Amino acid sequence: MPVLPKIADYADELTEIRRDFHQHPEIGFEEVRTSGIVAELLKKWGVDEIHTGLGKTGVIGVIKGKKEGGRTVGLRADMDALPMDEMTNLPYASKNPGAFHGCGHDSHTTMLLGAARYLAETRDFAGRAIMIFQPAEEGLGGARAMLAEGLFDKFPCDEIYGMHNNPLAEPNKFGVKPGPAMAGATFFDITINGVGSHGAMPHHARDPIVIATALVQNLQSIVSRNVQPTQPAVLSVTQIHSGSAYNVVPDKAVISGTIRYFSDEVRDLIHDRVAKLCAGFAASYEVEIVPDLRPVFDVLMNDADLSEAYREAAAEIVGEENATITKELVTGSEDFADMLKAVPGAYCTLGHKGSIPVHNPGFILDDDMLPVGASIMARIVEKRLPL
Repeated sequence: MPVLPKIADYADELTEIRRDFHQHPEIGFEEVRTSGIVAELLKKWGVDEIHTGLGKTGVIGVIKGKKEGGRTVGLRADMDALPMDEMTNLPYASKNPGAFHGCGHDSHTTMLLGAARYLAETRDFAGRAIMIFQPAEEGLGGARAMLAEGLFDKFPCDEIYGMHNNPLAEPNKFGVKPGPAMAGATFFDITINGVGSHGAMPHHARDPIVIATALVQNLQSIVSRNVQPTQPAVLSVTQIHSGSAYNVVPDKAVISGTIRYFSDEVRDLIHDRVAKLCAGFAASYEVEIVPDLRPVFDVLMNDADLSEAYREAAAEIVGEENATITKELVTGSEDFADMLKAVPGAYCTLGHKGSIPVHNPGFILDDDMLPVGASIMARIVEKRLPL
């Protein structure tokens, strides 16, 4: 089965919708225009129930099948853009400075809309399909916000599925990894409160820059010397902020970065080592060091059986040769993991033409993937909720 015929018929409309979202990107929890268009389209296409404002700007659509059935399948897409400028020179490039759909969330939203339209028109399933349009995936906790406001209490799901575009895979190549698939992530800020002085009289200071540079080097030893070598982990210091003048030893420095891991045990070990290194350096240099570690993404865990079910649904659209169970761990993170902790399901990637990775100012999405992704999402509902 190729792209579902009904979806193929309105593929051009999906491209128009996606490019409109692309031209008007909105960052996390500010997706007012985007969520408004989503709600309008769901209403236009006859979706049974439309709920707005969950998690501030989230939208929920409920579609009932031809038969009531006792089960419910959820489909989720994220809507937010990245806080960065676009450098593609596309005719439909971002009109909003400092906002760019550089991760493809405009395609995720559009593919779910395509699936919703198809399911509302055909209803060839028994039970309910829940369309979840989530805000603020890019590190701002949109999934947790929706969960905190009772997402699955108000809209119970037996299983749930999500999808991400992948410009580094072959077009229409579907991949899903059972078990741990994407890393959990902690963001950290470590504040060193030293003692400032004249730059020519450093003996009066407790120099936070010297302490910061030494601490950064020691932080790198955590993964190499404390984490078991068979347990993948990453600790990256990505920012150091201190000082304002050539002749002043500052009184404060801040180190920031991220930690990635594939188990809570590794996360806890790294957090503990960071805290102990900070305490040790504080004692050695006679300063105050305050670590702030914030776990912002859980490890994404795909259910094994539902991963295979997702693959089987995709194979009907892209062919068996293009629907694969993968083994590769991804050190990037995705807050769909929070939903998968509450409801079993699976998260996949779908390849498209392009050579520039996501989160790059020159990233360009291939619109040919839209009807493919929409068809896969619609098909998983039909297969999991058979008449």
